[in-house]
Amino acid sequence: MSIGHDERGSVTAEFAVIVPAVVLIVVLTVATLAGSARQIRLEQATAQAARLAARGEDDTRVRSVFAAVGGGADVQVTVEGDLVCARARVPAPVPLPVPPLRAEACAAGDGR
Repeated sequence: MSIGHDERGSVTAEFAVIVPAVVLIVVLTVATLAGSARQIRLEQATAQAARLAARGEDDTRVRSVFAAVGGGADVQVTVEGDLVCARARVPAPVPLPVPPLRAEACAAGDGR
């Protein structure tokens, strides 16, 4: 028996273990990037919604800014003294058991 012949099976076994691990790392990296991008869009949309609501825009216009974030956005606009605050929540963009993404922003309003 030669040493090369015995090692051929171990290389195949090592390859079979490494490939799923590498694929898992790539998938988790892509999912993290997708979640981060959606969180940034959510924060920007929430800030825009707070500014629109503080200016007195109608509710339909305020909620329309969340179209870029994706479906399923739960939006709440509240008046807290002189501030108009928008809070939003959307499901995470990955099919994993992770909490929903959340954002909150406030803008100076006229106190109505």
